[in-house]
Amino acid sequence: MKILTRFGLFGAAVPLAVAAGTSAAGNAASAAGSWQNFGRSGWVTSWSASPQRSAASFDDQTVRDIVFTSVGGDEVRLVLSNVFGITPLQVGRATVAVSGSGAAVVPGTVGQVTVAGSASFQIPAGAQMLTDPVRMRVPALHDLAVSLYLPDQTGAATNHSDAQQVNWVSAGDHAADTGGGAFTTETQSWYYVSDLIVRSPRAAGTVVAFGDSITDGFQSTVGANARWPNDLARRLDALHGPTLSVADEGISGNRIVPDTLHRGVSALARFERDALDQAGVRTIILLEGINDFGFSATPPNPLTDVSAGQVIAGYQQLIAQAHARGLKIIGATLLPFKGAGYYTVAAEAKREAVNDWIRHSGAFDAVIDFDRLIRDPSDPLTMNPAYDSGDHLHPNDAGYQVLANAINLNMLSR
Repeated sequence: MKILTRFGLFGAAVPLAVAAGTSAAGNAASAAGSWQNFGRSGWVTSWSASPQRSAASFDDQTVRDIVFTSVGGDEVRLVLSNVFGITPLQVGRATVAVSGSGAAVVPGTVGQVTVAGSASFQIPAGAQMLTDPVRMRVPALHDLAVSLYLPDQTGAATNHSDAQQVNWVSAGDHAADTGGGAFTTETQSWYYVSDLIVRSPRAAGTVVAFGDSITDGFQSTVGANARWPNDLARRLDALHGPTLSVADEGISGNRIVPDTLHRGVSALARFERDALDQAGVRTIILLEGINDFGFSATPPNPLTDVSAGQVIAGYQQLIAQAHARGLKIIGATLLPFKGAGYYTVAAEAKREAVNDWIRHSGAFDAVIDFDRLIRDPSDPLTMNPAYDSGDHLHPNDAGYQVLANAINLNMLSR
């Protein structure tokens, strides 16, 4: 991979679905029953990763992204993203297959990906492209390999920087290879693939987990798919009858209000593309805001400091946008972070003010109190050591599981 210093401009999203309204239900069994009202034959987002700017580029190379499905189906489509590219992206060949060991894929599962029937295609700078359907059996809770051969100099790539997953790069065109021998370079970023959409006879809609590094699964075990949205998907898959897919739209370092160069455009700027336009979206879970406070300058600088009021105003805008689409939006309280590298007393006061608003304003359709679940009973400003990854900001695998287990599945139903 080659390093460039120029970055692409923010691009517009391609709407993928028309969303429907939501309401609450009584218990897990009744929730599953009510999901039947969504319709069970449409397209849902089985996996996703929010696009970001990247300094990497490719030239006559194949990228093999390993992605973990939430639900299965009988057809698959990809959303390929050149949102932050500054030149058109030429794709020479694209495939999707069931992942095997390492960079290998399961023989007999390789499907050719096309756009308007063509195996090679171009994605304009600043754009996303929805591929044609590929007939294949897509297993739930399983790794798929998406391979893109990039024959020309790409310029700055669109990626998702924190995959918590080993992905692969080869020289030349190896998109159709079943063996992994040609893929000698490892990377822990995903490139160019932002969504994997399946037509599922079982899934009744999509839950979008929208947030920062805690939703992104930072500090979870690499390759274990131990992010809390993955754990939520496992809970949903275990239900009898209809289920919901889970789209993880977390970006490490992301903020509600200001943009940060390599940490994604702000939540306000990306909410339509990353949440509202997801295929089959029914409910959004919002967990974000701690970086707005942690990254604020000390002493306050009006160019970088973010107040509790600004974050709350951001929440209100996201809530309004979700409700305008007829979607349910659930607020999650911000986790304790005393001891983290950017903790300050001032930032803590803002966190507490925001959490109080989330709990008591009634603005969200429902609330998940992650803060009370994960904090240390003997020191509520810190994370319980049993759930702390060690940086006092991000949970470990056990902590992420606790977050997923805390979500009442009734909240996700209509």
